[in-house]
Amino acid sequence: MTTASIPATHREVRLAAHAEGKLTDEHFDIAEVPVPRPGPGQLLVRNKTMAVAAVMRTLMVKDSPVPMPPFKLGEALTGPSVAEVVAESGTGFAVGDLVTTQSAGWREYAVVAEGQAQRVDADLLPDPGAYLSQGPTAYMGIVRTAEVRPGDTVFVSGAAGGVGTLAGQIARLRGAARVIGSTSSQAKADVLIKELGYDAVVLRGAGPFEEQLRAAAPDGIDAVFDNVGGEQLQAAVKVANRRARVALVGALSGQLGEGALAAFDTLALVSNSITLRGAALYDNLDVIPEWYREFGRGLRDGTLTFPHARLSGIESAPRALRELTEGRHIGAVLVEM
Repeated sequence: MTTASIPATHREVRLAAHAEGKLTDEHFDIAEVPVPRPGPGQLLVRNKTMAVAAVMRTLMVKDSPVPMPPFKLGEALTGPSVAEVVAESGTGFAVGDLVTTQSAGWREYAVVAEGQAQRVDADLLPDPGAYLSQGPTAYMGIVRTAEVRPGDTVFVSGAAGGVGTLAGQIARLRGAARVIGSTSSQAKADVLIKELGYDAVVLRGAGPFEEQLRAAAPDGIDAVFDNVGGEQLQAAVKVANRRARVALVGALSGQLGEGALAAFDTLALVSNSITLRGAALYDNLDVIPEWYREFGRGLRDGTLTFPHARLSGIESAPRALRELTEGRHIGAVLVEM
């Protein structure tokens, strides 16, 4: 794309109202604004694909508990994207390069600093959109935090989301003997079992969660990948075996305003030597290239898949986040520009 072909204006999605309760169109505003121009050491990129994630719903509330910059009223939301460089000023990138960024999403064009863009290796992943998977979080939690080992029985909460659909597959590749997930519907459970390597799935709202989990894991649980918190985490700890490892990777029940905090019997944790360990990807960034190598290899040899939904057009971005928080999709949710 030449400078002459860069449009004068583009669209971006702004926060129109702080999120309270269920997301609606009234929380978002699509504005047409001038296309920015890059300064020294900056790139102008045209977004090709962006991703939405549950944490974005949390960043929309007035007092976000997440240690990340919250979205501000009247300003564009941000998020990860795959983009094409269309102009640059004194950087090591060239027009036409494909890059990933973490803050340029929710708009058609964006200016980013050279250090905020990473060049996409077209030979590493067969689908550039796969760079927007939540696989790094899944890989970190399964491999580093829960330390899944051959023969383990593993429980993954929130198994049908962008993280959980990959966490179950990774656990299986690590040699887990039994992989159990949780989700919200039988339709999703069927996909997890038939297509994504899960042995059993427990359903939220289908009866006491602890009873369901004990039935699915009669020999107990050795490793937990918790992406939800609340009742599900509490039940998983009660069913955990001695020396079980519990990875606390997400808190969807709190992020979406559902359920109560988990409560634990501290004496049981101590006497059974159960490890609860929180982990955030921003403290484990070195896992990302390792994951990409594993992901690319798995996608090519068929041992891994990338479950996802794709919506079309920047105007679909609010609907994408709304449907994600409503549990309407399996896997990652992407928006093609």
